[in-house]
Amino acid sequence: MGAVNAVLILGGAILVVIGWQRARGPWERYRELKAQDENVARYEAWRGGLRDDSRTGASVAMEILQRRARLGALVAVLGVVLVVAGVLIR
Repeated sequence: MGAVNAVLILGGAILVVIGWQRARGPWERYRELKAQDENVARYEAWRGGLRDDSRTGASVAMEILQRRARLGALVAVLGVVLVVAGVLIR
């Protein structure tokens, strides 16, 4: 294994860890907000009221959290690509 391979594998592993850490927090909070939003929707349906589907602060927060989670996942995927490239390049 050459120096280039080692650098690619090490750099890829670091990116996987960083991407996972960056995606984990926003994704968990997004799931919490989504569950809360679904609960409110069930409650409104049970009450028989019509739910206003306009943008709320929670929906904007969910969009931002989803975007951050995607960016973290993209960094992790880039890390996996670097690790694979490090293993395959001779």
